[in-house]
Amino acid sequence: MRQVINGHIERITDDDIHSLVLAVEGTNVSTTYITCPADPKKTLGIKLPFLVMIIKNLKKYFTFEVQVLDDKNIRRRFRVSNYQNTTRVNPFICTMPIRLDDGWSQIQFNLSDFTRRAYGTNYIESLRVQIHANCRIRRVFFSDRLYSEDELPPEFKLTLPVQNHKAKRNDVRKHVAANGVPGATSDLVKRDPRSCAVNFTHCSQAAAPSSLPLAFCHCVR
Repeated sequence: MRQVINGHIERITDDDIHSLVLAVEGTNVSTTYITCPADPKKTLGIKLPFLVMIIKNLKKYFTFEVQVLDDKNIRRRFRVSNYQNTTRVNPFICTMPIRLDDGWSQIQFNLSDFTRRAYGTNYIESLRVQIHANCRIRRVFFSDRLYSEDELPPEFKLTLPVQNHKAKRNDVRKHVAANGVPGATSDLVKRDPRSCAVNFTHCSQAAAPSSLPLAFCHCVR
């Protein structure tokens, strides 16, 4: 599902990676976003603990939110944004800052680790993902652990043009500030993972390509 007020959500070709991406842009981050699953009564039910997003920094306000279920059967939300400076932990929502460099980034969010640090409970499953303006999205997926880039299928990588690969290599492995949650330093961004599949217009479990058990969110209109 998507909501757009004073903004736009559309598929475009990104000049840096020469590939179709989903552009989510708006004057107010709270009123322009995509969410999965589309039906508010349904949940993803994905038990893989790593959320991985390949995102382009547009140098504007940006936020995303993940809703999880813990072993106390409580729904918790993690809201990450680039316009706040401190982490706040409330009973049902944890808000934290993120810092992205220019260009494309691979954000890896260890949901199990953050649930334990913020609430002292165990992560059970992810229920919902919501990505707000302003960003460009190449891929969103969940993984069971971190994997090297060589282990991932091509569709789970951020492939840059050969002539720009060396110059852009660091843009794929950004450092993210996540201060305030005990022990959280750059845990939102790590190397590479594995996943299970979901779609922003249609929620479904899917078999992953190759031998990896993967789950991913296709960002489509």
